[in-house]
Amino acid sequence: MTLSLQTFITESRNLASENIDMLSTIDMLTIINNEDKKVAQAIEQILPAIADAVDLIQTTFNRGGRLIYCGAGTSGRLGILDASECPPTFGSPAEQVVGIIAGGKTAILKAVENAEDNKQAGQDDLQALQLTDKDIVVGIAASGRTPYVIGAMAYAKQVGCKVISLCCNNNSEMSDIADVALEAIVGPEVVTGSSRLKAGSAQKMILNMLTTGAMIKTGKVFGNLMVDVQATNAKLIERQKKIIMEATDCTREVAEAALTTSGNHCKTAIVMVLTGLDVQQAKQMLASKKGFIRDCI
Repeated sequence: MTLSLQTFITESRNLASENIDMLSTIDMLTIINNEDKKVAQAIEQILPAIADAVDLIQTTFNRGGRLIYCGAGTSGRLGILDASECPPTFGSPAEQVVGIIAGGKTAILKAVENAEDNKQAGQDDLQALQLTDKDIVVGIAASGRTPYVIGAMAYAKQVGCKVISLCCNNNSEMSDIADVALEAIVGPEVVTGSSRLKAGSAQKMILNMLTTGAMIKTGKVFGNLMVDVQATNAKLIERQKKIIMEATDCTREVAEAALTTSGNHCKTAIVMVLTGLDVQQAKQMLASKKGFIRDCI
């Protein structure tokens, strides 16, 4: 059967950019910028559904499950990007948030022809991760009909996982499978069909919300401070000190001493300064309170 793209909003022509190839650079960029402004507005329309998705992910984390993104092309790369940034930002285990992409690792850097059309590959890749019903799967595709993603989502449902879809078209096949459907309708792209533009921006923003929201709700943030940040370079060590000072209103000297004593564990250092506990007591307190600093103080 021939695939018709005529009904997909993401594939329709944008009247505002019909003559963009004839414009001056500044006028061209103005059109792109004006279209980009629509992304946040589209996301605002589906905030309640995004909240439901965050709550599902929090529940998954609380029971030791994983968040697994699956996508093809730009969508797959965005999922991998979000997953890869969670450990340094939130101190989360590398296996807690995982991204898979049609075509495997090669597809991260360059297109793999026809990979997205393989529905069975989506199932196979989740089986390789030993998916269980404790996990949650987020299928990402601007069109909402990518076979690789649909195959992964359908298999996840068979296993008993909660499933979330993220796309930029209404009433998609992916949405029909999902427990929570996120449809960010950003409209036609400036360059027709180039879903790396507004659709990609919407996906990136929503993925940020999913992980950031779930990490906040599982104790990875104190106030608005990333208190579980992993210090892997000089800049991040300085950030840890700054976080401790801001969280406790202590001096730099106190922050440095607490950070050293805690073995460069920012959250432990904060609890030590705020409560007067020694390092072992602070660690035990954090463990008993499941990592929530507010519950320790």
